[in-house]
Amino acid sequence: MKFNINNIIEKIPEVVIIGNISNIISNVSPLKDANTESVIWIKRTTIDAIEIIESTKSRTIVISDKVKFDTNEYPEKAFVVTNNPKLTFIRILKEFFIEKRANGIHDTAIINNESIIGNNCSIGPNVVIGKCKIGNNVTIHGNVFIYDNTTIGNNVTINANTTIGSDGYGYERNDLGEFEEFPHVGGVIIGDNVNIGANTAIDRGALGNTIIGDGVKIDNLVHIAHNVEVGDHSAIIANSMIAGSVKLGKQSWIAPSASILNQLTIGKESVIGMGAVVVKNVAEKMTVAGVPAKPLKDFIKIQKFLKENGSK
Repeated sequence: MKFNINNIIEKIPEVVIIGNISNIISNVSPLKDANTESVIWIKRTTIDAIEIIESTKSRTIVISDKVKFDTNEYPEKAFVVTNNPKLTFIRILKEFFIEKRANGIHDTAIINNESIIGNNCSIGPNVVIGKCKIGNNVTIHGNVFIYDNTTIGNNVTINANTTIGSDGYGYERNDLGEFEEFPHVGGVIIGDNVNIGANTAIDRGALGNTIIGDGVKIDNLVHIAHNVEVGDHSAIIANSMIAGSVKLGKQSWIAPSASILNQLTIGKESVIGMGAVVVKNVAEKMTVAGVPAKPLKDFIKIQKFLKENGSK
């Protein structure tokens, strides 16, 4: 596919184009592999932006409006100027380089006759869908299993081998010391504009529902237990574990391999550091780290003390 700068302006009108507007674009590329028809982006915080401009073969560069330079020194290059280069580059990728998915249901998919499937959905091979309600523009990749009593909103993507709505871990010992399972009769509610990674498991609620809010982004290999509530626009990164009945506030960030103990409340806009084990509630807008997790300033103090005194 080939296009020119004017096509970017048509699709992404909020940017400003300066320089050689006749450039042709045919590919995207990392900096080291760029050729004359590549479009590249320079990070907003990059201090060597001018050096990159001078050294790259690319003639079309997405760049921050904070970088000051004279376009006359680079007559062959065009610059897509924006306040967020990465976001603009993402939009160029999605608009010009990502193949639009085909709608439809694969022949090998098994779907309960009582399910309600919205418009413009793509359901891949070997998908199993129980008695569920699924919104519009939903993409479900191969080998996903969705149990009964799951509701999925609009514009949702679920990647391969994910399981949604299986029973959570709930048992009680009887008089013989044997486990008896707590029947799970709740469901899962997934909001709009949610992305769920591959090999992730989201349990149904025990009595109520497990709830995934609008705009939530869940990475690969994440476990979300029964009755969890994930606030809108939160991010949960790979290998994280959210135990039962946790309430995760809006716009929270759960870093890779973090674990959160059951029944805790994580305040909105909080950050759980990589590998942290959270055993207490976390206040709004707080960053915690470590095992067990502590406020970041306390964690840093402890690490400094250990470094200074560890050999004594």
